[in-house]
Amino acid sequence: MSQSLEQLLDENEYVQISPEGYSMYPILCPGRDQVILKKLGGKRIRRGQVLLYRRESGTLVLHRVFRVREDGIYMVGDNQSEVEGPLPREAFLARAVAFVRKGRQFSEKNLVYVVLTRIWLFLRPLRMPIMKPLAALKRWLRGFRKPRP
Repeated sequence: MSQSLEQLLDENEYVQISPEGYSMYPILCPGRDQVILKKLGGKRIRRGQVLLYRRESGTLVLHRVFRVREDGIYMVGDNQSEVEGPLPREAFLARAVAFVRKGRQFSEKNLVYVVLTRIWLFLRPLRMPIMKPLAALKRWLRGFRKPRP
C-alpha cells in the first residue's frame, strides 16, 4: 500500500514530486521538472511562494500565492489568469523550497527565479495575450526542425 503525500510530508523533512498538468507552465513543466516540498507548519505565507494545498473536492494543487489577506489566501497557476480564493490556511500542506530541472537543483530564493516569478505575477492580466502568440511561434519553429526524408 502506498503512502499519501501528507504521510510522506509528516515522516520526511523533504519530499520531491513531479508536477502533473500545465497550470504552472512555463515555470514548471510536467515530465521535465520536479519540486522539493517541505511541510508548511506554522511558517508565514508570502506572495510569490509555490504552495501545495487541498481543494474542498480533495484535489491536490500546486500553485503560486497571489495575495494574502485576512479573509484567506488567493492562489493562481503560472499558466492561468483566474485567481482562486480565498482559501483557508488549513488547506495548505507544504511549500516548494527548491526545484529540479534537467538534474540541476535551485532554491526558491534563487535571484533569477525570484525576479522572473515576480514579473510573471505582475503580468497576470496579460498572460494569455502573451502565451498564445508565443505558443504559435514555438509550433511554427518546431516545423523547421523536422527531419527531412
